[in-house]
Amino acid sequence: MTEFLVRRFVKNYQNTEDLRVRTSYGVLSSCVGIFCNVLLFAVKLAIGFLMNSLAIMADAFNNLSDAASSIISFVGVKMAGKPADKEHPFGHGRIEYISALIVAFLVIEVGLTCLQSSVEKLFHPEDITFDWLSFVILLLSVGVKLWMSFFNRKLGRRIDSKVMLATAADSAGDVIVTSATLASILICYFTSVNIDAFTGVAVSLLVIWAGISIAKDTLEPLIGQRPDPELYHQIQEMVESYDGIVGTHDLIIHNYGPNRSMASIHAEVPRETDIEVSHEIIDRIERDVARKLNIFLVIHMDPVEIHDEKVLAVKAKLNGVVQALDPQLSFHDFRVVNGQEQINLIFDLVTPFSYTPEEAAKVVHQVKSLMKEVDSRYQCVITVDKDYLTE
Repeated sequence: MTEFLVRRFVKNYQNTEDLRVRTSYGVLSSCVGIFCNVLLFAVKLAIGFLMNSLAIMADAFNNLSDAASSIISFVGVKMAGKPADKEHPFGHGRIEYISALIVAFLVIEVGLTCLQSSVEKLFHPEDITFDWLSFVILLLSVGVKLWMSFFNRKLGRRIDSKVMLATAADSAGDVIVTSATLASILICYFTSVNIDAFTGVAVSLLVIWAGISIAKDTLEPLIGQRPDPELYHQIQEMVESYDGIVGTHDLIIHNYGPNRSMASIHAEVPRETDIEVSHEIIDRIERDVARKLNIFLVIHMDPVEIHDEKVLAVKAKLNGVVQALDPQLSFHDFRVVNGQEQINLIFDLVTPFSYTPEEAAKVVHQVKSLMKEVDSRYQCVITVDKDYLTE
């Protein structure tokens, strides 16, 4: 069914990197959610009136409120798909994260409401009456919600959509709550043991935890999370694969929504290469990265020495000192400036992110002292840099 709907309503559904295709996926998910929840609402409300059952009618309005999650998803996806404008030059993609955050709070609200009712029942137990029609209706509701959860999770993973995954979790929460209710009814019917309140508390805590997890996953890209190591290395390897590029460092990736990223990187080029030649290579790399990875990349060009044997020998000694202190340390932008009485070694020392300022200052002092032992003329001019990818 999922694939049928995707092929029927999403044009060019395989091209998930395209913004219009992603928006179509989002619209499909939201419309299916609205339709299913409104259908469940109408059926349960009609049966509730016929049976004069407040419980079934209350569950009907719960499904109507669930449709709000799908409406929020619809609005969020449509707004996130708006093109860049003067006020938002990198697009509106982060609105999708905000929509997912709102859905997460709805999931938490469902859990808290269920927890409140369950705690009240702990102190004021209520008899459970078994009714086959109500039982079948709840069972069918579980089936529909379970399919909706799988449907949204599959589409969410396919296009890396936080709001779809949040909606899937919302549906899964409903499945857990209703399934626990059904289990409590059956246990009470066959054993006369009422565990409804205890089951409700346990399920409520699970739903609240799921909502908190969704909120956490959604907040991370909004706050500015650690870059994906796979993407990080993919960009590095792609840039370094071009002739004329000696190495790279200081890669920074900014997320402006799913499949909307910009990055900056320092690319090392041989200092004796004509600057226009290096500039042409860098321009080509930026265009290729934009086309293949859909990332707006800005490259800073760093000229480095690769032929001077004296400079390379000093660089090798420095590398030995740095690695002996800590294998996680590295350096870049290495230059040697010769003077009459001293030789300046200028470079950036890259420390793990876990280093405290005191630890960084200590290792800088150690590098300076050890290099002076190699040659008393060496004067290290060090800029401390952070490695944002290491743990």
